Amino acid sequence: MHATRRPRGIAGAAGAAVLLLSACGATDADVEGGDSAAGAADSPYADCVVTDGLADATEMETDDTTELTVAAFNGWDDTQGAAYMAKHVLEQMGYSVTVESFEAAPGFTAAANGDVDWLASSMLPRTHADYLEQYGDDYESLGCWYEDARNAIAVNADSPAQSIEDLAEMGDEHGNRIVGIEAGAGLMRATEESVIPTYGLEEWDLVESSTPAMLAEVDSAMSAGENVAVTMWYPHWAWNVYDIRELEDPEGAFGEPEQFFTFAQEGFSDEHPQVAQVLENFVFTEQDFADLQELMSQEHGGEDHASAVEDWAEDNPEFFADWQTGQLG
Repeated sequence: MHATRRPRGIAGAAGAAVLLLSACGATDADVEGGDSAAGAADSPYADCVVTDGLADATEMETDDTTELTVAAFNGWDDTQGAAYMAKHVLEQMGYSVTVESFEAAPGFTAAANGDVDWLASSMLPRTHADYLEQYGDDYESLGCWYEDARNAIAVNADSPAQSIEDLAEMGDEHGNRIVGIEAGAGLMRATEESVIPTYGLEEWDLVESSTPAMLAEVDSAMSAGENVAVTMWYPHWAWNVYDIRELEDPEGAFGEPEQFFTFAQEGFSDEHPQVAQVLENFVFTEQDFADLQELMSQEHGGEDHASAVEDWAEDNPEFFADWQTGQLG
């Protein structure tokens, strides 16, 4: 019998959340009412446990439909990595999986409409609450699979700043600028609307750029022996590649860590029980993510994610066996 599923809708709970958006969730929508902490606590996705619902999918019959499509977000290695990992494990089991890339809003719409079979990653209980408010009745959750997704301001390791509040007195040392990513990214919004006013950084420039441009600034500054402050998030391969560190956030301006969830159109687990169980069995750690993302970005230039996953799989064959049988975590 298929494992009991977690809550499938967020209607009502999402409306209580004030968004604190991350790099993994660009949106222009607002959710009104309540404060962020209260809204998150009320969410049915607030207390997900990544090891809940695990079961042996190899004991189940192959689903009738074996051609599948998963949505991932353009430029976001976490969703791309999760999508290609699922593609790899399911193709080991005889399925054929196509990964399609979207911007955030079209990706959520495609999953809700059934234009794709599932969405590789959604960040809750705060970040994507607006999408779940809009589409929650059209989705079912296939569980959470990563439990420490969070935003940060990063600096070079030898920067004198230890916390974000130090930056207010260290503008000259850092050029009075925080180098950001894409203008539409939720991380930028969280930095502008929460971090900057919380820590009195109104005189600082929040530079809109792109993720590659931001990382190029890190590389350039460190090569020149200069201080740099940038928007960053977990999980991201840059923590392993560059000598950077996270600034403390004593006021909690970025909010508590969140979790990554998998969502499919409502009824997916009834039509695709084995695939649904495989997706629910997925559990990934920060170190696993760092290693995979480093392969994706450094060894394969961010262009051939399937090959990066194949390389990772060669070094971790037991991971996929444990995934299929529900023994991860």
